[in-house]
Amino acid sequence: MASKSAPEIARETLKRLAGQKLQPTPENYQAIYDEVSGRASEPAFPTLRLRQIARVMPAQTSAQKRLLVQLEAAVNARDWTALQNILVGYAGLGLAPVSTTMATTAPAATGVPTMLAEHLARLIDNILPALGEDDSRVRQLATELTQWLRQPTPEVVQTEKLLSNFAYRMSFAVEDQAAIRLSLLSLLHMVFDNIAVLSEDDHWLHGQAQALRDAATPPLTLRRLDDVQQRLKDVIFKQTEARERSIEAQKQMRELLVTFIDRLAQMDETSSAYHDKLSGCAERIGQIKDLQELSPLLEEVMGATRAMAQSSRAMRSELQGLRQRAEASNAEIEHLRRELERTSAQARHDPLTGSLNRKGLDETLEREVARATRNELPMCVALLDLDNFKALNDRYGHDVGDAALVHLVETTRQCMRPQDQLARYGGEEFVLVLPDTTLEQGVEAMKRLQRELTKHYFLQNEEHVLITFSAGVAQLEGNETSIETLRRADQAMYLAKRSGRNRVVAA
Repeated sequence: MASKSAPEIARETLKRLAGQKLQPTPENYQAIYDEVSGRASEPAFPTLRLRQIARVMPAQTSAQKRLLVQLEAAVNARDWTALQNILVGYAGLGLAPVSTTMATTAPAATGVPTMLAEHLARLIDNILPALGEDDSRVRQLATELTQWLRQPTPEVVQTEKLLSNFAYRMSFAVEDQAAIRLSLLSLLHMVFDNIAVLSEDDHWLHGQAQALRDAATPPLTLRRLDDVQQRLKDVIFKQTEARERSIEAQKQMRELLVTFIDRLAQMDETSSAYHDKLSGCAERIGQIKDLQELSPLLEEVMGATRAMAQSSRAMRSELQGLRQRAEASNAEIEHLRRELERTSAQARHDPLTGSLNRKGLDETLEREVARATRNELPMCVALLDLDNFKALNDRYGHDVGDAALVHLVETTRQCMRPQDQLARYGGEEFVLVLPDTTLEQGVEAMKRLQRELTKHYFLQNEEHVLITFSAGVAQLEGNETSIETLRRADQAMYLAKRSGRNRVVAA
């Protein structure tokens, strides 16, 4: 008997549903349809039900989250095999540890633990961006390995093989990246050195070149590069402004010189005309025979002489004014040159101690507060003030006081972390910005600095001078601004002063 077509089976199914007076539900239709066709249909994939189950599945650990993502993908693909593997994986997460007695007889595990596999996959994902885009093979091996690791219970033997291949290939990629980095740094140093040589007359450029050389000197950190970038932006802005003023001053100087030369030419023309006038009058005097004719000629000579005198006085007065303006322009050019050199060298740093100045401190606080808030990390601010600094100045002089400030900054740099930023807040007050630091750690850091200062005496005329400071430490709280945190640190510092100096108080 020839098999019926699908439309014929459908029509027969509807007739039987009507003849048997059954409700036209999907279940009844499917049952009659199978009866008419003579074969059982594949059961419908329970997409809706499975999605409802997925909503209540646990997703607290990384392994559970990973399996939940795979479950959703299997439901969307209507893949029974993948669904079965995922459910087995979920069941494996809840297995109790094997007892000691059973461990002796149970076979050794052949699968990599789910959490370990996920950690390895994340490690590879984090390593890849640092290897560059040149080596396609290492990326292919990384993709294969991560896909393998993110399967339910990947086998140990295959995992070892894939991991070994990836590590071997990665070693070459790492060597290439290190060589590229060193070559780029060498090229950058050559460029910066040539900039300094080619701009020997432009001293204002030397500060920029030196800052770039410092930035390209290992060890390199993002904080350091960011600080230099901000510094160069400020220097370039100031230098551009001052350079434009210098160009304008030079333009005015050129205009003054042109005017000066024009006036000299006019004086020469006036003098020549005067001499011609006198020569003509002298010839006419020689031809005079009557004294009455001499009177108007003398008046003409006197008029020309007076005009020449007036013109000379006017020219002299104008030339004196031009000279004064030229001297003022020259002084302005020299002032701008010194300002360019000063802005190039200082930027965001205190010229005496080399630490950050107030502007540099504001930018550092803004950056670190935003970072701490974004990443939910602790951050502390310490405000320290040198003890008895006025007495030190009165006894040894201001030069010694300045040297003591420099000694404090150098000692701080030696014992603090690279990411800690020191700024001169004013006079003998300094601020330390301590990222990733709790209040207890910040207090301990200040006490450690106090101990270092007692070990490294400040020498003046072979006399050991002990430098101490009082400090207040405050930790950034909630939505607090850097100004509010700094104010609390200042209040704690004042309490430290009143407590006997050389103390550290937590806000």
